[in-house]
Amino acid sequence: MRISVCLAAVLLTLALSSANAAEHGLAMYGEPRYGPGFEHFDYVNPQAPKGGEMRRWALGSFNSLNPFILKGEPASVVTATFDTLAVQSADEPFSVYGLIAEKIRIPEDRSSVTFILREAARFHDGTPIEPHDVIWTFNTLMEKGHPAYRVYYRDVAGVEKTGPRAVTFSFEDSGNRELPLILGQLPVLPEHATAERGFDAQTLEPMLGSGPYRVGRFESGRFVELRRVEDYWAADLAVNRGRHNFDRLRVEYFRDTNAAMEAFKAGKYDVREEHVSKLWATGYDFPAAEEGLVIKARIPHEEPQGMQAFFMNSRRAVFADPQVRHALAYAFDFQWTNETLFYGAYTRTRSYFANSELAARDLPSEGELALLEPYRDQLPEAVFNEVYAPPSTTGEGGLRQNLRVASRMLKDAGWVIRDGKRVNADTGEPLAFEIMISQPSMERVVNPFVESLRRLGVEARARVVDASQYQNRMERFDFDMTTFRYPQSPSPGNELRDRFGSEAAGTEGSSNYLGVSDPVVDALIDAVLASETREQLVTRTNALDRVLIWSHYVIPHWHIPAYRLAYWDRFGMPETRPTYAIGLDTWWLDAEKNARVVEELGQR
Repeated sequence: MRISVCLAAVLLTLALSSANAAEHGLAMYGEPRYGPGFEHFDYVNPQAPKGGEMRRWALGSFNSLNPFILKGEPASVVTATFDTLAVQSADEPFSVYGLIAEKIRIPEDRSSVTFILREAARFHDGTPIEPHDVIWTFNTLMEKGHPAYRVYYRDVAGVEKTGPRAVTFSFEDSGNRELPLILGQLPVLPEHATAERGFDAQTLEPMLGSGPYRVGRFESGRFVELRRVEDYWAADLAVNRGRHNFDRLRVEYFRDTNAAMEAFKAGKYDVREEHVSKLWATGYDFPAAEEGLVIKARIPHEEPQGMQAFFMNSRRAVFADPQVRHALAYAFDFQWTNETLFYGAYTRTRSYFANSELAARDLPSEGELALLEPYRDQLPEAVFNEVYAPPSTTGEGGLRQNLRVASRMLKDAGWVIRDGKRVNADTGEPLAFEIMISQPSMERVVNPFVESLRRLGVEARARVVDASQYQNRMERFDFDMTTFRYPQSPSPGNELRDRFGSEAAGTEGSSNYLGVSDPVVDALIDAVLASETREQLVTRTNALDRVLIWSHYVIPHWHIPAYRLAYWDRFGMPETRPTYAIGLDTWWLDAEKNARVVEELGQR
């Protein structure tokens, strides 16, 4: 008996030791793809040459180099100047590997996560990255940073130094499996430099970072340039090998998309991801493209496509009733839009998690029903017995028949026709709203929709605003309806609270533009975050998707399961592409190709 007790004690000690063992990386479920001794990610070329420049573009302007606060419009790509505790791989649903942190330790009960920092980690001024920098960064972001941080990290109970180079975050809720991984995405700022200047200042003075690039030349509203750090402390780490190959990253800013396209044709920048089907079909017939100097590439991917749609702000009285929101969806003719404007390029979106197993494609499974049944009296019956499909104009009657359906639904909801106008039967208030858009190219989609709404007696009006005003109004929830897209990851988590949680609905600066404030949605988000297996995650996300889509917050648009990329043929790229990203940070300048492009551009 005594021997058995001793043996049990030894086994318990070994088990605890194993549960607390420091690891090189962490997967959401199971084990990370890459083992402790991996040399580089599979989707890079570890011998990629360094040098040259990649130029991209952005719409609008910028007036700040501080990307961590709500004030101002931060410059694009400036986050590349800040390293994070860990790096997410682009060929797994969600795994992270140590960057600033050499090891990541999680106890068996998952009540905390500890990051053990690398001794070599340095800021650009040569100062070591210490535990106090991590602690100061986290506390400052929670107190003074963008409101999204408070939503994202709300389950963190505290952070403290627990060793010479160790920082431990303790959790309020140990059931949130994603929390240790998203804490790995925390950028680390230098307390000695940032505290002195005032963290929450909207400024064009570059902030001290630790990443592969630092801010170089820039001109507010025109361009920003990042320069590769020659003595970058983490250049030879496995997570960086074959990445960050350009000496300069430059982003050119344009006020409108037409000017941006003309600049691309003239060789003013190198790469553009094309989102306009008409341009993709007809806009690349200029000489350089015909001669093969510009490449058009349609790159299939497995990345969830999320939800692009007309977003309705349910905080507005006009959109408070789900039946009204549903009725308005019948006025959008996707089939005509796709064939006439988009050359039939798109698939209709039916889910907040389109193009993935996370989408609710079929009737609820037994697992979903077990989740949903306790809330039956709070949910539409369709959640339980129908598969969502947005209104279609295919078939007999087309749009005319859809408008008849919409008219009946609006009447049943208390909106009647008087003097040709749709008004509230009790108050006489007209059914009227503004559709805010930031890209003039969307007018050709919005205007036919406005005309269909007018046939219902609805007074809708489109308004184009510049990128700066659009961002400011979105952050204040100061809009009626807009066009927007929620992207999705293969492993959704805390961002769901920011987009759909009740707390975020009342937090300016959050991404809950729809105004979702529903205890059922909150409960399902909590269930998703507590998933212990991939199978549970899929089932619970399916249930959440089903509830959201049948609440009719959006009028779905479209998606395409591929990147449409156009680029000047200057670059080399790895043979293996990442599964969940374009992977521009793995490209490099090909000297021979670049010489040809430079020669041809010089002759034009």
